[in-house]
Amino acid sequence: MNIPSPECVVPDDMVDSAQSTMGYPARRVLHVINGEHYSGAERVQDLLAERLPDFGFAPAFACVKPDRFLRHRKSRWVPAFAAPMKSKWDLRPVGQLVELVRQGQFDLLHAHTPRTALVAAIAAAICRVPLVYHVHSPAGRDSTHGWQNRLNAIVEHISLTRASALIAVSQSLGERLRRWSRYRDRVFVVPNGVPCAEPRPTRTPGDKSWTLGTVALFRPRKGLEVLLESLALLAWQGTPVRLRAVGDFESAPYRRQVVTQAEALGLHGTVEWTGFTRDVARQLARMDLFVLPSLFGEGLPMVVLEAMAAGVPVVATRAEGIPEAIRDGQDGLLVEPNDPRALADAIARFVSGQVDWAAMRSNALERHAQHFSDEAMAAGVANVYRHVLAARAEKRQRTS
Repeated sequence: MNIPSPECVVPDDMVDSAQSTMGYPARRVLHVINGEHYSGAERVQDLLAERLPDFGFAPAFACVKPDRFLRHRKSRWVPAFAAPMKSKWDLRPVGQLVELVRQGQFDLLHAHTPRTALVAAIAAAICRVPLVYHVHSPAGRDSTHGWQNRLNAIVEHISLTRASALIAVSQSLGERLRRWSRYRDRVFVVPNGVPCAEPRPTRTPGDKSWTLGTVALFRPRKGLEVLLESLALLAWQGTPVRLRAVGDFESAPYRRQVVTQAEALGLHGTVEWTGFTRDVARQLARMDLFVLPSLFGEGLPMVVLEAMAAGVPVVATRAEGIPEAIRDGQDGLLVEPNDPRALADAIARFVSGQVDWAAMRSNALERHAQHFSDEAMAAGVANVYRHVLAARAEKRQRTS
């Protein structure tokens, strides 16, 4: 990777904008991310890059698995650099990060995954700058691969001894982190947030057919198989629904497995596989209900917040942080994970008119605006940065 001059790392017009907004010199933050996908966590990173300058922080990206994020991010004006990491234990990007931090005069490193925490922690120690770590989901429950989960949790735990602050995206994740006494005083909860959207038009319950939607990077923990079983139950009951499944699959074999299941359940023509989209809001506008059947491993799913912002009522499971966004019976309906019949029953309650679709929609719109905006998320993260930098300045003053 060719390291540019400091002036190129963060453009002057971006720094000037942050300074004029807040009235004091902008601080520079290097976000160390994977960059392989453009899904929930990546949308958090993208939104933060767009909004942090409003709060006096000038961001840049360093990607250790550069791929889809660089192609699809909206924050095109934010500098991004490749520091490829070939495996979890590949430490070669450390030198690149150190050079970036020094030449770009970054004040903070902000890591977002166990993989990036490892190299960012070492680079932060060498450069003597604070490290902030963003916990988007529980590392020990990220997949159905037990050994991989354990390895991620170990890498994360080792790396976080260097972190000045840990940002959890939900209270449940915050409590999980506080169980480790060494982290307790460094944990901050900043809920995810998304921009307000053009709400989906209201509908009249009892229309001929309802469009269900789900959006994800599809992998086993997302519970897509459970949703397909629910669709089969609804079809058997004569409930008029169809599904838009929006997103990529984590692998070609998994896609074949799920599509084969759909065919075996007699769902041909009921499910539309749309593939990856950058424009989630446009897809949500075509849905009557948003369904997230996750089994586990959720922090605070961005797509649930996006559905709320778009005025699309949610049916979801009680996986980790989801109940912190959706209040059962007020903003949507919640069921236990891995229960196809309960999921089908919740969907049927909307379709039959037992649940007031318009009231749920109105409550979700209001709750999003009050608690889960992108502005509130960026303000919360900026406050963590200021806390870390103030503590560092105080420590330096005491030791000088």
